[in-house]
Amino acid sequence: MNYAELLTPVHQFLLCRTPQAWIDKAKEPANLPVLLQDHLLCELKAAQTAMLLLRKYAVDKEGSLALLEWLKPFEDFAYRFIGDAGSLRNSVKLSRNLAGRPDVSYSNDIIEKMVLLIREELHHFYQVLEIMQARGIPYTNISAGRYAKGLISACKTHEPQILVDKLICGALIEARSCERFAALAEVVDAELGQFYLSLLRSEARHFEDYLTLAQQISTSDIQPRLKHFLQIEAELIQSPDADFKFHSGSPI
Repeated sequence: MNYAELLTPVHQFLLCRTPQAWIDKAKEPANLPVLLQDHLLCELKAAQTAMLLLRKYAVDKEGSLALLEWLKPFEDFAYRFIGDAGSLRNSVKLSRNLAGRPDVSYSNDIIEKMVLLIREELHHFYQVLEIMQARGIPYTNISAGRYAKGLISACKTHEPQILVDKLICGALIEARSCERFAALAEVVDAELGQFYLSLLRSEARHFEDYLTLAQQISTSDIQPRLKHFLQIEAELIQSPDADFKFHSGSPI
């Protein structure tokens, strides 16, 4: 697998690379627990974001209930400390097919892309948890960083622009995740490095899927909004940040 080839679109898309100060802090063994804990929650939040889009814009009530049931074991573990890696092993796949809402022209497109994305994010959640347990790293529900909140707070509040903006934010988060997987792979131990490269291979297309949906749904060219969010994202990544997390800015 040519990882440089996978990374090229990501680097061309984002306005900046991860600061060296963040990489230096990430490679310190003492920071591995918080990095993995936050990464675990990031995988769940990515699945939750995709699921909210499905439930609000793509599926009927029956499909919405099926989606909630699909996510429940992972949320039970993350927020209520119920279950373990073994209990989540068989919960990655959705147990039924979903039908698009006939009143939403793009519902089937959202279903096609978001169901696959959710399945992959939940699988990665399970994989990160396995790594933590194998290394004796306990799970604790840590607080969220500023990154996703900083992006979402810039979204418009009216339809369809709020949906377009959230899809653009999803694209940025996915692209930055891939950029950090590659950066981490070079500074962590070999086993963990191979894992991050496998995530890069799996998730490299996600940001493009989000952008495709955003342009399909938008009534105008998304480039002005995309440029706006790219600038916000770069500021969040490059500016000083006292809270070290998977998507945090330059460490103070």
